[in-house]
Amino acid sequence: MTTAAGSNSLAAKKSGNRYTVLILGSIMQLFLGILYVWSIFVEPVHNEFNWHVDSVKLTASFMLCFFVIGIIVGGKLVLKIGSQKVVLGGGLCLALGMLSTSLLPSNVPWIMYITYGIIGGFGVGSAYNAIIVAAQKWFPQKRGLATGIVVCSFGLSTVVFAPLINILIARFDVRNTFLILGGIFFAATIAFFRFIRLPDDIAASSSANTAVTALLAKKQYLISETIKTKQYYFIAVSLAFATAPFFILNPSFISYAAARGVPEFGTVIVMLTGVANACGRLAVPLLSDKIGRERAALIVILAISICAAVLTFARGGVFIAAVLATSFCFGGLPGLYAVLASDYFGIKNAGANYGAIMMGFAFSALVFPVLIGFIQSSSVKFITLSVMAAFGIVLIVLLLLSKKKFEEANA
Repeated sequence: MTTAAGSNSLAAKKSGNRYTVLILGSIMQLFLGILYVWSIFVEPVHNEFNWHVDSVKLTASFMLCFFVIGIIVGGKLVLKIGSQKVVLGGGLCLALGMLSTSLLPSNVPWIMYITYGIIGGFGVGSAYNAIIVAAQKWFPQKRGLATGIVVCSFGLSTVVFAPLINILIARFDVRNTFLILGGIFFAATIAFFRFIRLPDDIAASSSANTAVTALLAKKQYLISETIKTKQYYFIAVSLAFATAPFFILNPSFISYAAARGVPEFGTVIVMLTGVANACGRLAVPLLSDKIGRERAALIVILAISICAAVLTFARGGVFIAAVLATSFCFGGLPGLYAVLASDYFGIKNAGANYGAIMMGFAFSALVFPVLIGFIQSSSVKFITLSVMAAFGIVLIVLLLLSKKKFEEANA
């Protein structure tokens, strides 16, 4: 028979566990966020390997593509082997990718697509998703807040690692920098992976209430079922259109700054976008806890559409403000859509379903920059991006209109 004291002790232990998962998971995400700092490596890798700049930049596309594949695979593996082993495997893949990149012969730089892009990207995606799943399951009542905290840390990686990488390259050269980073990521993985675990029972991680009961009672979709629903396409395609403006802006912040009358702020803008991105990752999911996921999505995507329209003519301070607002909104989308995945398709398979939704993110990153690249006029580019984001708003409205019937069908 369990005593009241024993119950209180168990509850305290569970509460301690969930905050440990949240804090150490966020620290681990800081290391995984290396995904977003490839631009720092472009010039040094070009010089070291005598490799064309466009070919060097393509490494980021491989990493992003396999980041999404890692999210999908990692989400499925969490259910089978647990989050600890997925975080361990993902972190070691990232470390291995870095270490292998440092050892590449100069005459075969394209292997970097495999070492840094494929191996590293897959590792980042699988560990990233495993941490999000663990945070959501430990905090079922505050999934937006918990998700926002861990993805905020992921976004802050740019702010932390960009200056560190510059210092390391200047002092030790780019090859040794990859070697050092590989060692750092290996040590961080070994130190933190064992703490990133799932609760034995999701209901036990929080006091029972109506919200948690409803979350557990609804249908828990398998990924094969999720992709057959129209709600999946409303969510995934709206994500694709909403993220397009940032993916067009991101590689060209410095050149756009020069063209819009603030060349001296080019590098500063890059750093500030990292801060704005991280703030959005925390604020937007938290906002969605207060006003609802769909309403938060409508506000964010509307802001992106307006910013894209403003960028057709913006100069000086207005240009900087529009870029930072776009970065803030872009940062909020991954965390918001992670919670949308569990809202609509259940929390049990949230990791795999989130990975399926992130296919929209990958499509946007890989396809839209190529298509928009055929447009020569800068103004026409941003008008097109504004219209695309507006189409994302339409999809979220359709999602809202379909929500009542969807919930009734899955009650």
